[in-house]
Amino acid sequence: MRIIAIEEHYAAAPGQPGVRLSAAPRPGEVEARLLDLGDARIADMDAAGVDVQVVAHTAPGAQGYPAAGAAALAREENDRLAEAIGRHPDRLAAFAALPTADPAAAAGELERAVRDLGFRGAMVNGTTDGRFLDDRRFWPLLERAEALGVPVYLHPAVPPAAVVDAYYAGLPAGASDLLATTAWGWHIETGLHVLRLVLAGVFDRFPALQVVVGHLGEALPFMLARANAVLSPAATGLERTLAEYVRGNVHLTTSGFFSTAPFLNTLLEVGADRILFAVDYPFSPNQRGVAFLDTLPVSPADRERIAHGNAERLLRL
Repeated sequence: MRIIAIEEHYAAAPGQPGVRLSAAPRPGEVEARLLDLGDARIADMDAAGVDVQVVAHTAPGAQGYPAAGAAALAREENDRLAEAIGRHPDRLAAFAALPTADPAAAAGELERAVRDLGFRGAMVNGTTDGRFLDDRRFWPLLERAEALGVPVYLHPAVPPAAVVDAYYAGLPAGASDLLATTAWGWHIETGLHVLRLVLAGVFDRFPALQVVVGHLGEALPFMLARANAVLSPAATGLERTLAEYVRGNVHLTTSGFFSTAPFLNTLLEVGADRILFAVDYPFSPNQRGVAFLDTLPVSPADRERIAHGNAERLLRL
């Protein structure tokens, strides 16, 4: 069975001009794996049986670039990533880094990355200047993604400082930091990002646009029935129900969530055609992700869809 993992991370070398690694501390072993796009990464994939990784710069990525110079920095980083993929074209693919602080430049860089570099879409990490992609200033980027037929992967990032102060401050430092990010906060914010896109009418304006979220849907599947009942077309003025948008314009991945109960919730809410395999490498180990895939309580046909078929269709791999 071919296995394609689509939320896999790397980082530019320390000191690379204009590139920021996340401020969060990481074990040295994880940092080393982030920095590698060569033989060590491929060997780790081989050991677990992962055939293809779709890689993107770890958060905050290009969302950490200031508007001045953002386009040049993103272009430089995408070119560097394309060179690395060129050394392993059968094993690596990519999501582009986009300079969203300059939305027009981001749309142009997405087109260049897809048409000239062969990238499969883009990854956007959290908000830009505190704004989600539903803001009208970003709609030219969403329009370009729809026209190109490539998805936008919405990935978590550290919430804006005002949100952290309002909701996560006042706890012991370690607990506060984790609650704001990997334990809760940035996952909930990413689910909110999807809801804002729906409620702002993005998918009515761009009906073929596809977005992807990781971590078994960033809590969306669990809340979908409730939100769908409350946010009816009569209340929102939208053309379809919330659940119809989620099931028609959103894909969800397994990245970093290797637990059967939330997987079954996701499966029952969106179906196997909307779930794609991901590991969240190197923050999660390839072996653990593949072991979870191998034991999913699904039919062989659905396992094939999740392992590779859905990614092949969505990303044209």
